[in-house]
Amino acid sequence: MSQKISAAITGVAGYVPDYVLTNQELEKIIDTNDEWITSRTGIKERRILKGEGLGTSFMGAKAVEDLLKKTNTKPEEVDMLICATVTPDYFFPSASNLICKAVGIRETASFDLAAACSGFLNALGAGTAFIESGRYKKIIVVGADKMSSIVDYTDRTTCILFGDGAAAVMLEPNLEGLGVQDFILKSDGEGCESLMQKGGGSAYPPTVESVEAKWHYIRQEGQSVFKFAVTRMADVSAEIMERNHLTGDDIKYLVPHQANKRIIDATANRMGVSDDKVMLNIQKYGNTTAATIPLCLWDYENKLKKGDNLILAAFGGGFTWGSAYVKWAYDPK
Repeated sequence: MSQKISAAITGVAGYVPDYVLTNQELEKIIDTNDEWITSRTGIKERRILKGEGLGTSFMGAKAVEDLLKKTNTKPEEVDMLICATVTPDYFFPSASNLICKAVGIRETASFDLAAACSGFLNALGAGTAFIESGRYKKIIVVGADKMSSIVDYTDRTTCILFGDGAAAVMLEPNLEGLGVQDFILKSDGEGCESLMQKGGGSAYPPTVESVEAKWHYIRQEGQSVFKFAVTRMADVSAEIMERNHLTGDDIKYLVPHQANKRIIDATANRMGVSDDKVMLNIQKYGNTTAATIPLCLWDYENKLKKGDNLILAAFGGGFTWGSAYVKWAYDPK
């Protein structure tokens, strides 16, 4: 019998812009304060991409360039690149196309995937399926978003939350039983009105009226999103642990989407995971949407060891949510 192929993460890299937008700076723009933001979200600062014509692909390319170096991978060796994002530079060509162009990847499969804050988990699931098919050997999965491009900085309910960033992982076949063990991906379109960008698509193309109505910015109903997120992210994380016979003691880290520390705490409590087993960088970057989970892996890479059990969990607009069980495949260099 042939050995089962699993998709293992064999490298991770990230990029965040230099400009730091602090809570103190936001105090000068809107009616808020550092204590209020920190106590309700856990966010102290976020990174913002500055520069004319610089979009999501710029950050994604920076992360991928570093990933190629760290994994000693030549651009021509990459079989596929998937970019999870809701803020592509253009509707087309895709951000994945632009990233490939920037780093010298040619004539390979690439596409964007949009599932809001659950985008990276969905892209990881897609990449896993391609690796497990046996037809693909090196797949790069990118999570990247320039959220500042769709944030209304007069709306204090949303502008305090979001930042810009990108991170990427390399997926390769593994025969040791390491890598992605299981994942659960879910969605419910009933939540579309609670968290959305109404303008700019085919339903409401850009017009003077749509711009004046601020339909091209994020719109969020905070309470309904919070309640749904707390329940669903915790539920799906507990579900994936139960069906893989895992307890909190078996988990090295929970790798949660960085939307709100209270949601993260509720998920950890439901899983029976202590605070020291939760990857947390929301205080530095805020909510970078599809980039949050891979940015956590990048920040914590040196604390991981081969065989560590990780539970990845996310929740996003749509609604979308999901979880993945991953066995880490390498020791830090």
